[in-house]
Amino acid sequence: MVRPRPLARPLHRAQTVATALGAAASTALLLQVLRRRPPGGAARWTRTNHAGAPVTLLEGPAYAVGAVCGALATGGTGAAPAAVAGLGAAAFGALDDLAGDSASKGLRGHLGALASGRVTTGTVKILGLGLTGAVTAALADRQRPGDVPVLATVTGAAVVAAAANMANLLDLRPGRALKVALLAAAPLAAGHDAGARVRSTSALTAAAAAGAALGALPGDLAGTSMLGDTGANSAGALVGLALVGRTGLRGRLAALTVLTALTLASEKVSFTAVIEATPGLRELDALGRRPAR
Repeated sequence: MVRPRPLARPLHRAQTVATALGAAASTALLLQVLRRRPPGGAARWTRTNHAGAPVTLLEGPAYAVGAVCGALATGGTGAAPAAVAGLGAAAFGALDDLAGDSASKGLRGHLGALASGRVTTGTVKILGLGLTGAVTAALADRQRPGDVPVLATVTGAAVVAAAANMANLLDLRPGRALKVALLAAAPLAAGHDAGARVRSTSALTAAAAAGAALGALPGDLAGTSMLGDTGANSAGALVGLALVGRTGLRGRLAALTVLTALTLASEKVSFTAVIEATPGLRELDALGRRPAR
């Protein structure tokens, strides 16, 4: 009697590694191509970082497209939610990167502007991330065996949106958001989805997010490029989607609670100040980063 199950895990691991390597290579290559021929000119994508040095935001589009290329390369039904999450979140992030202003900042600032009758690009991005989360969670839950409660899908949508926003809040120092994406995606890429029938949607999505982070990390740590809203939103949405693929209602509620608490805390507390004051976190945050001039 033929027993195909023993081959499932090696095949899964090969697909996961292939996804990560494809995403890393695609991201690194795309970043080089975009730097040579920046759409609209280099000035359109150039910003000043925390140290006063010029950096390019082209890392963001390279990350988003590279991650999705990695997910699509291995095929499977899981590629569709990953493509929507990675590219959808990136599109709304790009709106804020290229057309936004600094008049309103943070969740409180954008909601305050909306209450006064002014719609900011940040507000549009918040609504867009919610829509992206809803579509990706619905697509992911349709692939799970059995009926998924509507509340679980709604919670999953909120997790994807909140994770996208959280990654953006962390993108304040070279390498920080990418390191967090790597640390969050690695365990999600290591296992199977509960009840997955063909291949692990969650693991492949996490592998794509982690691989693209590796491809973008050298330039980010060197302080020559940064994710911006485009790349950070994409990275967070992909990690959020991978988490949704591995959890049910209780796990998603727990994740949403943590993400919401951190988002609200960011309105009053500086993440950078907390990290720099905490041994261990401070060293991890600075690891590989080129000293500011």
